[in-house]
Amino acid sequence: MAYGTLTEIFFYLFIIMIVFGALVAVSSPILMKAVMGLAMAMFGTAGLYLYLNSPFLALMQILIYVGAVCIMIVFGIMVGYTPKQLAAYAIGPKNTILALVTSLLTLGVLQLGLSRTQWVQAQGAGGGDCSLAALGEALMTRYGLAFELISVVLMIAMVGAVAITWNGKRRGLK
Repeated sequence: MAYGTLTEIFFYLFIIMIVFGALVAVSSPILMKAVMGLAMAMFGTAGLYLYLNSPFLALMQILIYVGAVCIMIVFGIMVGYTPKQLAAYAIGPKNTILALVTSLLTLGVLQLGLSRTQWVQAQGAGGGDCSLAALGEALMTRYGLAFELISVVLMIAMVGAVAITWNGKRRGLK
C-alpha cells in the first residue's frame, strides 16, 4: 500500500470520527452518550491536526477539549441538579425577554465602544516572535513546568469538588 493511500485512509477515518461523534453529541437523549460523542469528535479533530503536521495543536486539542472540557461536563452531570430540582427553577417568558433585551443592549454598547476606539500599538509590542513554533517551544521549554503545574492544580480542584459533593450526597445533605 502506498504512503499517499495510507494517509488518505487516515484522513477519511478522522473525518468519519468527527462526523459520527458530532451526530452522537447532538442527537443523543442521554447526556453521558452526548459527552462521549463530543470527545470522539474532539479526538478526530486532534487527528486532523496530526494529519496536517501540527502535533502541538493536536496535543492542545486533547489536553484542553477532551481532557478538560469533557471532564468538566461529566463532573457537571455528576454533581448537577435532578430534573425535579430543575423544574423548580423554570424560566418564564418575562425572564427570557429581559435576558434578550439585556444581551442586545450589551452587544450594542460593546460594538459602539469597539468601533469608536482609536487603537494604537503599545510601546515595545511587536518585537518578539509570535509564530506558532515559537509559542510551542516556549510552552514546552521555558514555561513547561508552569504549564504542567497549572494542569495539576486544575485536576486537584476538580477531584476535590467531586469528592466534597459526593460525600455530601451520600450523607443526605443535598
